[in-house]
Amino acid sequence: MGYVTNEQLVPVREQADNTGEGVVDTLVAQGVLSAAIVAQAKATHFGAEFVPLNEMRIADDVLATVRRDVAKRFNVVPVRKEEHGLVVAMTDPSDLETLDGLQHTLNTEIIPAVATVEDIQDAIGKYYGVRDDSVSKMIQDITEGEVEVGRIAAVQTDDGATVEADAPIIKLVNTMIVEAFKLRASDIHLEPLDKRFRVRYRIDGMLHEMKSPPKRLQASIISRLKIMSNMSIAERRIPQDGRIQAQVGGKTIDLRVSCLPTTHGESIVMRILDKEGLKLGLPELGFLTDDQQTFERLIGLPDGILLVTGPTGSGKTTTLYAVLNYINRPDRKIITVEDPVEYVLAGINQVHVNESVGLTFGMALRSMLRQAPNVIMLGEIRDLETATIAINASLTGHLVFSTLHTNDAPSAVTRLIDIGVKPFLVASSSRALMAQRLVRKICKKCFQPYQPTEHELRALSIDPAKAASATFRKGKGCGDCNKTGYRGRMGIFEIFVIEDEVRKLIYEKVAATVLRGRARELGMRTLREDGTRKVLAGMTTPDEVIRATAMDID
Repeated sequence: MGYVTNEQLVPVREQADNTGEGVVDTLVAQGVLSAAIVAQAKATHFGAEFVPLNEMRIADDVLATVRRDVAKRFNVVPVRKEEHGLVVAMTDPSDLETLDGLQHTLNTEIIPAVATVEDIQDAIGKYYGVRDDSVSKMIQDITEGEVEVGRIAAVQTDDGATVEADAPIIKLVNTMIVEAFKLRASDIHLEPLDKRFRVRYRIDGMLHEMKSPPKRLQASIISRLKIMSNMSIAERRIPQDGRIQAQVGGKTIDLRVSCLPTTHGESIVMRILDKEGLKLGLPELGFLTDDQQTFERLIGLPDGILLVTGPTGSGKTTTLYAVLNYINRPDRKIITVEDPVEYVLAGINQVHVNESVGLTFGMALRSMLRQAPNVIMLGEIRDLETATIAINASLTGHLVFSTLHTNDAPSAVTRLIDIGVKPFLVASSSRALMAQRLVRKICKKCFQPYQPTEHELRALSIDPAKAASATFRKGKGCGDCNKTGYRGRMGIFEIFVIEDEVRKLIYEKVAATVLRGRARELGMRTLREDGTRKVLAGMTTPDEVIRATAMDID
């Protein structure tokens, strides 16, 4: 293209050979070529379009086709939609791995265009709201030299290795936690892989991959987190657990840290526990008016057992804490037994199970009954001993709340009988069983009318007449919801109230399917039916409910 002469190339080639850098990189470093000229040359060479991203405005509907985490992971920016696919700006149109990954992730044909590295980074910051203090920016800015600067201390491990507490590493870890909190993440996953150190945030129940730190920083980051959470940095062979307390924006947050040895190093997961979530009322949990009235009646009973069921991560503990907050009054003594105590509640006696010193669920439960509580909350019913003591407590004038891992509410009965509880004890002690799942709420800033497909209407059993008068909505995607169209989560519930007719069926040890059928006849609303009501009210989308209730085929 005439930008460089042969005379200029001779010394540049020699320097490039000596330094191990590419000829083009050396030309750019010396100022002979600009990044824009190199990008234009690449575009010409590969027959692709050159796009000056800093001179154009990308439409919102185009930006919505590529999520923030995808744009950051692949370092690309969508430019426009065309009949045959999506035009995407990237630095290297010959990078087949990125093209294949994008095509698989977005499920559409990718038409590569070329832009400079700086333009792509600026566009991601401009359109996707990536702040300068974000983790990815900090990780990118950390160089080998900076890691050596500002060394605070070195920790000697038992095997002779030295773990250095570098100032940039401390800042990086702190920023990672702050960024996760600002993005409303519930978990931070740090996963050592073969050739990279992956960082993912779980936001509204979905994992989003962030920019990975360099693999060489893996040991320093893990050691820093283990020191912060009071784990042994010398021990790398067994799992460890710890806690971190941090101040973020004037708020105190707790992080529950789990460290697990894996093939390529220690994997760390941090669960962010925000105490503000405990102040949720029953409507904020997702209860509609009729279910809320039923539930308020049940938690106001003087005795009996109330079980909340669902898989891990379905919000059972949050529901129970919200219930305790609701019924926490000066005239009630409330004791909880948990492993571990996730949130500290004012005015409630909380017992942390510690099996290493013999303080098991069973021992704690037996001892707490001598404390004459009105309400008992048991973290989870795990075995026959725990179940028996909890049921006996409910039969002697105590109101007992607990959780159980089952797919639906009626299955909790057969689960208790399977672990050895007598059917007559289950029938006489149980007041209600409630299954729950979490679905994402539509973003209030960018929602718009939406017409569900015939498949979605059929899956949710919505007849056309009801669909015509419903308020279907879907999020378009904006900066407030990270282009996902969703912000926050709520529960969908299946409340199975135990009445005399149901008690008779439990005595007879009928199968869970029979019990479920009878519960439906008596008016129990299934998870999918409750989700459908929230779809019709414009609170969530059909695909969210279908995803969360895939097992619910009634």
